[in-house]
Amino acid sequence: MTGCTGFANLPRDGAGWHAACDRRGMDITSSVATSRLVAQQRVMDVIADDIANANTSGFKAERVQFSDWLIRERGTDAPRGDHTIAYTQDRATWRDQGAGTLTHTGNPFDLGITSDGFFTVRTSNGPRLTRNGRFGLMPDGTIADSAGNAVLDSNGQAIVLSSTDTRVTIAGDGTVSSENGQLGKIGVVRPTDPMRLTAEGSTLLRAGSPTAPVTSPGLVQGSMEDSNVQPVLEMTRMIDGERQFQFVSQLIQAESDRQQSAIDKLLPQQQS
Repeated sequence: MTGCTGFANLPRDGAGWHAACDRRGMDITSSVATSRLVAQQRVMDVIADDIANANTSGFKAERVQFSDWLIRERGTDAPRGDHTIAYTQDRATWRDQGAGTLTHTGNPFDLGITSDGFFTVRTSNGPRLTRNGRFGLMPDGTIADSAGNAVLDSNGQAIVLSSTDTRVTIAGDGTVSSENGQLGKIGVVRPTDPMRLTAEGSTLLRAGSPTAPVTSPGLVQGSMEDSNVQPVLEMTRMIDGERQFQFVSQLIQAESDRQQSAIDKLLPQQQS
């Protein structure tokens, strides 16, 4: 296949493979098409990850943001209309923050959020945000997620129940109570800059900015928020993405064949 080789190990930024193609003097058609192929492969990977997490509680579908990477032509007469070449760039990914549906589980420690806030859990890497409300009790009575990360209250502390707390209720504002009285209040927060949220795994997020408490989180006890991934829609996107990938691959192959044909026709004339 004709195109820019060695781009797999180059970063997708200003010093990346777009600039490398330009420095190597590759033909414009193949290098531009290859940039689209690399970006389309990223789309396929993101869609596949979304489909794999369609049943993960609190998971938010991921989307890819494209942009143009412009390179000014050098060492050649500029074509009519423009002096730059526009490559496709995988600029960033973002999370669809649309709410998933709430499913009743009957587990008194499962919680669904009807607001735009997040739970906070204590991990080995520090506090992390999550919408996954599948919680339970650790052997020491700590309310925690499925990975054993303690759920933090409104003061940033773990909530620990005693063996005598047998009838636990959690109000819409996060207040945890039992027959022994109020035990704490589950903290629900929202980041001041949602654009700085960084995913760590399927459901954990690093805030990247200060967080503020949500006064009316609207918690629903005995329920969980499902993933907001729509499998049928994602499969449609997967099929469309595959068709685009195949089309660009065929374009690159056709360009390679065209160049080889031109070389075969010119070579005998040079030898003669």
